[in-house]
Amino acid sequence: MRLIQRIPQVEELCGKYSISKEEQKKRENLLFEIRKILAGKSEKKIIIIGPCSADREDAVVEYVYLLAELQNRVKDRFLLIPRVYTGKPRTRGDGYKGMLHRPKPSSRHDDLVSGIIAVRELHQHIIKETGMYAADELLYPGLCSYVSDLLIYMAVGARSVEDQEHRLAASSLDIPVGMKNPSSGDISVMLNAVSAAQQGHRILVNGWEAQTDGNKYAHAILRGYVNTAGESVPNYYYENLIKLHDHYCRQNLRNPSVIIDCNHSNSNKHYMEQCRIAEDVFDSCRRNKSINQLVKGLMIESYLEDGAQLIGEDVYGKSITDPCLGWKRTESLIVGLQDKIAGYM
Repeated sequence: MRLIQRIPQVEELCGKYSISKEEQKKRENLLFEIRKILAGKSEKKIIIIGPCSADREDAVVEYVYLLAELQNRVKDRFLLIPRVYTGKPRTRGDGYKGMLHRPKPSSRHDDLVSGIIAVRELHQHIIKETGMYAADELLYPGLCSYVSDLLIYMAVGARSVEDQEHRLAASSLDIPVGMKNPSSGDISVMLNAVSAAQQGHRILVNGWEAQTDGNKYAHAILRGYVNTAGESVPNYYYENLIKLHDHYCRQNLRNPSVIIDCNHSNSNKHYMEQCRIAEDVFDSCRRNKSINQLVKGLMIESYLEDGAQLIGEDVYGKSITDPCLGWKRTESLIVGLQDKIAGYM
């Protein structure tokens, strides 16, 4: 390892790329609404929705514009949170590694300071141009403090949920954090992560010893898993939700909540299946009051165009990582889901 450059302190960098007091107030109002939902004090459902990877600013902002218009149509039933995952790399680790690692064309090396600024500028642009506030992935704990003031949600992925540093980072945040089940499917690992995030901890951050308050809105995300034969196994079914509800009751965690990830191993990455899965989840909510109280919403991968593009293609608004629903199908799905849940809420 060799040192390349000093990264500016959080206050030094974030102060140059900040939002207005009015925008901060709106963010606080949205956080209040999300917390009400997760605490079971609102009947609305959360839908975290957007591209698998936020690869280019123009297409992502256009997508969020459309989402903002749709939010006005479904505001009585849903709180839509744009999924703007700036750190999402390709699975094998080669090629695209997320916006943080996007190198300058003239440089042989990645410029992480430019990457941090690019991440902040994208979230700023979304806030200023669309009035929406996004979810991002808690992929790099060291990046949290550089971007979390612009977000209203974060998620810890299946490959990170067992990592102590991610759990401690989640405990330090003032925004809700979802903990995905690991790729093995062990829900006890996921709930242990929720428990750790809900507690206060003494941590090392940016060269300081710090005390976290704990994140009482940390919660579970079910995303399916892969069995020993390498096959995807869904875990969004009625029986899975009853089992998770019982585990939550035994562990006595605060604000019992789960978000269902409709893609990944739940759909076996067959992106069109997200529509059926979303409807199945809300059918389970309709049938069982305990499930309805536990399920706080959905996570859906969606972009401007259906599917995913191959490496080397340059298709505007089409996912460069996992396949996504296109906008027309997305709009139809969300409006249809609103009509579906209207009968039992």
